[in-house]
Amino acid sequence: MRKAFLAFAVFVSCAAMSVAFASSTPQNRHSIPQQALDATAPPTTRAQLAAARPVLARHAMVVTAQHLATRVGVDILKQGGNAVDAAVAVGYALAVVHPCCGNIGGGGFMVLHLAKGKTVFLDFREKAPLKATPTIFQDAQGNVVKGRSTHTYLGVGVPGTVMGLNAALKKYGTMSLKQVMAPAIKLARDGFILRQGDVNILHTRSKDFAQYPNVAKIFLNHGKPYQAGDRLVQPQLAHTLELIAKGGTRAFYRGSIARAVVKASENNGGLLSMKDFADYTVQWSKPVQCEYRGFTIMSSPPPSSGGTTICEILQIIKPYPMSRWGYGSVKAIHYLVEAERRAFADRNTYLGDPAFVHNPIAKLLSPAHAAKLRTTIDPDKATPSSQIKGSLGPVEGMHTTQFSIVDPKGNAVSITYTINYLYGLGQIAGNTGFFLNNEMDDFTSKPGVPNSFGLVQGKVNQVEPGKRPLSSMSPSIVLHQGKLFMVTGSPGGSTIISTTLESMLNVIDFGMNMQQSVDAPRVHNQWYPDLVFVEPGLLTDTTREALEKMGYRFKVVRSWGADEAILVNPHTGLLEGANDRRRPAGMAAGF
Repeated sequence: MRKAFLAFAVFVSCAAMSVAFASSTPQNRHSIPQQALDATAPPTTRAQLAAARPVLARHAMVVTAQHLATRVGVDILKQGGNAVDAAVAVGYALAVVHPCCGNIGGGGFMVLHLAKGKTVFLDFREKAPLKATPTIFQDAQGNVVKGRSTHTYLGVGVPGTVMGLNAALKKYGTMSLKQVMAPAIKLARDGFILRQGDVNILHTRSKDFAQYPNVAKIFLNHGKPYQAGDRLVQPQLAHTLELIAKGGTRAFYRGSIARAVVKASENNGGLLSMKDFADYTVQWSKPVQCEYRGFTIMSSPPPSSGGTTICEILQIIKPYPMSRWGYGSVKAIHYLVEAERRAFADRNTYLGDPAFVHNPIAKLLSPAHAAKLRTTIDPDKATPSSQIKGSLGPVEGMHTTQFSIVDPKGNAVSITYTINYLYGLGQIAGNTGFFLNNEMDDFTSKPGVPNSFGLVQGKVNQVEPGKRPLSSMSPSIVLHQGKLFMVTGSPGGSTIISTTLESMLNVIDFGMNMQQSVDAPRVHNQWYPDLVFVEPGLLTDTTREALEKMGYRFKVVRSWGADEAILVNPHTGLLEGANDRRRPAGMAAGF
């Protein structure tokens, strides 16, 4: 445990060796699309990283990507609500104040750790329409049609957020739906003042908003992009939220809201039906669990690939002295990338919706499997991705947001939910006021053909009626000796897995505080493309040169992800809240 909290001076010396300036190059849009990145986030300097300090609180903490949503969560906790009450209030509030990613038109995952010791997982991921087929995104010749899964109504899955939030509140909350939704309704009806961080994200799709009059009416200011200081008012969304607050889940899935979405889908060549909405369900289950250096990681199981892939990477690197090697060192980067390369190959080959396919999680996370994979890692060379296959033997055949909450009793919630791209499809059904997802892109359009995040996936994740697409969302909770230690997670498409993983490693292995951990420059490899993505500041010239001689090819991407995390410092008992520097409109706050 002592290694996890090295003296601050030791960390500074590590940072000084490893954090350097690097020029940014345009991202490969066939690998990690702009919708998965935050192009507005400036690189961090070594001095800024060394000086980074988390927000401290004694009793409770809320961390979200938008400051007003954080305030909503804190207020609910101060009123006596628990972490689930606050999470549901935050979830609805983010749909108003962070509409790129917060949503009622998408879906996601929750990991909930109860103060009494139990940890549960809630799957409210979108489902494919009942009329969907495996070749829905292909033409008559079997070629994948570019944009069909991301820019048309064929890409819209059945939303799960409303049922998910409401189900969590009913089972574990203490407040009424009207109570927890009241702040979101007020923010939508009265509006809120935009900050620069808000408008930076709005501006990424201003041209798209202009194509649709009902979208432009809300998200453009008399036809022009909003600026910092303007007030964004959303009366249509306020009305939709009021219907849900009054009529509950049924109002969304069997009433006028569903009818409006189905009508828009039918008018625009989509497949959604009222039966799709009526048949939608959420699922409670156990999280994926693994051990790493005395810590217990509790994360999302399939249809999320996140928890399984994180745990597989951790099992591979467990024997290596990462702490001794140091953050950003040649060896630490080498073995982490090789572990990611192998775990992502397994992810893309074997994992899918458990209602449709068998997920060999026990084998993937077994010590024997990790040991076998370690034998394939050359200590002096990068392994070409072409030499890596899903390693269990033959097989048949984003934009997102994270928030983390800890309440005074010790209950903790980690939620990641999404509509895929920034603002999802970029379209709104009638006067409903909320953006529709384009989550169907997370399915395999055709085995072996990369999706918009560059993920090359197999038949296990093909489109099927009522199926949930494989996801990278990885809301996670870390325990130490049975006690709450960390709440973490991130947006970022396929980079969610590496971002969430590194938030843990930075604390456990490299001795960073929570703010340093989420701010630190990141590294990502996902098997294909055979590139290592890095943020500016991670590699020194010397380190990069050494790794390139080993066969690595790097692509510097300005930034990705936005980890919103909480650490329970075992020495002080204080909560360390950290809003990622990549989300300047976000905030950590507590009491």
